[in-house]
Amino acid sequence: MAAAAGLITSLSVAADTVTGMAGIAVIGAGMGALTAAARLAVAGHRVTVYERTQTYGGAVRRFERDGFVFDTGPTLLPLPAVYRDLFVKTGKEPLESCVELVQVDPSARHVFADGSEVSLPNASRAGVVSALDEALGAGAGQRWGDFLVRAREAWDRTRRPLLEEPLWPNWSVLADREPYPAVPHKRLLRTRRAATLAEVGAWELRDPRLAAMLEGHALAYGLDPRITPASAAVLPYMEHAFGTWYVRGGMRELARAVYERCLARRVEFVFGAEVARILDKDGRTAGVELADGTVAEADFVLAPGGFAGLPARGEGEVAPQRGLPSRLTVLLALRGPRPEGTAHRTVVHAPDREAERESLFGPAPSVPARPTVTVLRPDDARLAPDGDHEPVTLSAVVPAGAQTSDASVEALLDAAGRVVPGLRERLLWREVRTPADIARETGAAGGAVPAPALAAAGGRLLHPANSTGLQGLFTVGGWSHPGGGLAHAGMSGTLVSGLIVEGPEFRGSR
Repeated sequence: MAAAAGLITSLSVAADTVTGMAGIAVIGAGMGALTAAARLAVAGHRVTVYERTQTYGGAVRRFERDGFVFDTGPTLLPLPAVYRDLFVKTGKEPLESCVELVQVDPSARHVFADGSEVSLPNASRAGVVSALDEALGAGAGQRWGDFLVRAREAWDRTRRPLLEEPLWPNWSVLADREPYPAVPHKRLLRTRRAATLAEVGAWELRDPRLAAMLEGHALAYGLDPRITPASAAVLPYMEHAFGTWYVRGGMRELARAVYERCLARRVEFVFGAEVARILDKDGRTAGVELADGTVAEADFVLAPGGFAGLPARGEGEVAPQRGLPSRLTVLLALRGPRPEGTAHRTVVHAPDREAERESLFGPAPSVPARPTVTVLRPDDARLAPDGDHEPVTLSAVVPAGAQTSDASVEALLDAAGRVVPGLRERLLWREVRTPADIARETGAAGGAVPAPALAAAGGRLLHPANSTGLQGLFTVGGWSHPGGGLAHAGMSGTLVSGLIVEGPEFRGSR
C-alpha cells in the first residue's frame, strides 16, 4: 500500500513558519476539528476546543452494553494516509503505534436481489476481476476493471482540488466539467456519454448486479445514483486503490488516539460548553460567546460548516448542502461465536432498486420498505464479552428526520437474516439508533450525514470553502470543503491549519 502511504505528501506546520502565537477557539470536537487543533498546536498556537456534549469525536461514537461494543458512526477507514500524515506531523509516535490498523479482506461481500453473490478481494484488481467473472459470468470482471481504469482518470483529475487543496476561487471549473471519461454510446440515433452514475452502470457495466455494486457507493453517502454525476466513480476507485481498513477495538479508537494526540500537544478541551455565537470586531473574529454568557477571546475561530451562527455565504460562493439523508442503525447482540471466514462487511442489495431510490429521493421521501442493508461482523475479540458471543451492526439509508417504525427495523433484520444464519434465534437484544440520535450527537439537522465533495453537477455536490467572509473565521469538518467521511473530514482540518499557518495563499500539500 505504498500508494496510499504517499497519497498525502502533506503540509508541515513547523513553528518557525508562524508569525506569532495566536489564540484559537475551535467549536466542536469532531474529527476535522481535532485534526486542525493538533496541527495548529504544533505550530505554536494556543488552541481551545469548546464541545457542547461531554465527549470528543463528533459522529465517531460507540455504544457499550453487557460486554458488547459497537461503532455508531463510521465503521471503516478509507485513505488512512490522511491520519498517518497527521501523526507524523504532530509527534514522534506514528499512527500504527497508537492504534492497530488492519486491512479488511474481503473488502466486501455483495448479495444481490437474484440470490447471486460475490466477495471482492481488498485492493487487488486481478483478484476482483477473477471473482466477478466466477460469480457473475465471463466478462463481468473485465467490464468492472475497465470502469476502474476510467475512474482512476477522474480521481487523478480531481484528487488535488477536491481533497488536498482549499476550494478554488474559480470553483465553477469543477462544477461545470465532468472528469469521468465516459465511453461513447449510440443512444436514440445519436452518440451520448453517461452523465450520471446510474447511466454508467446501465451503459458501461451492462449488468444489474454490477450496477447495484456501483450505485451502492453513492447510496452509502445518501446520494441518488440517478442524478449523481459520473464523477462519483472516484468513490469505488478510492476503495479499490487504497483499500478498506479497520481499527481494532472499533473506529472510536481512532478518535481516542487523535484526542490524546491533541492533549499531548497541549490543546485545551472544555466539554459541556455550547457556543451560542461567534464574536467579531472591526471586520474580523474576536472570539466566541458560550450559551451561559461566558466570553472567550480568540484571534481565530474554527466552526463546523453547519454551525447556525456562521455568516451567510455571499453571491458566487458555494452554498451549504441541504437535504441529505440520514441512517437507521440496529445493533445486535448475538449468542454464539462468529464463524471463521465470515466477511467483515456484507451488502445485501435491495430487491427493487428503483423502489428504494424513489422512497429515498422522490417528492415525498420515506423509509424504504425493503432497503439495501449493510451488515457488519468484525473479527475483533475486543467487541464481544467472550468468544461465544458476536456483535452485529445493521445499517440502511433513510431520510433525514425520518420517524422509523418497528416495521423499518424488521426490514433490516429480514435482509440480514439472508446472510446471518439463525439470526433471530441467536438474538439476545437489540439497540436501535435513529436519525434523532445522530442529530443529538452531531448537531446536524435531522441527523443528516454529509457526503464527500464531487465534481460536475453544476457544483451541487461541492461544499463551501473553509475560508469565510469574516477574517479569521474558518469552517472545518464534513459540512465544509472537502466534505464528509473520515478521510475528507480529516483533510478539512489539514487545509484549515494550512490557511492559518501559511495564510490565504496556501494551496495545499506539496
